[in-house]
Amino acid sequence: MSYKQAIIVRKDLGLGAGKTAAQVAHASVGAMKKAGERAADEWESEGSKKVVLKVDGIAELMELKKKAGERKLPVFLVRDAGLTQVEAGTVTCLGIGPAEEGRIDELTSGLKLL
Repeated sequence: MSYKQAIIVRKDLGLGAGKTAAQVAHASVGAMKKAGERAADEWESEGSKKVVLKVDGIAELMELKKKAGERKLPVFLVRDAGLTQVEAGTVTCLGIGPAEEGRIDELTSGLKLL
């Protein structure tokens, strides 16, 4: 069984490349911490596969969070500290997994790469 993580970024915020990279890192680490030891260990032993995807805005991101939660997937919602490009508390991205690749793909296969 192959494990994977998906990071979904809001494109409507117009974040710079460095800011986006930092937010993606927050989402990856945060979601991994929620995955549980077994899933995290499997994912790491397979090379920590991840995909970074995009959504148009907050409504689409929150719908994905809801669906991931209903499927009992580990999720982590990133809220920015507000020190640079956006206001404090702005939701920037969502981390899902690591979990079985098929379970991630069921939820994210319709999204485009960042």
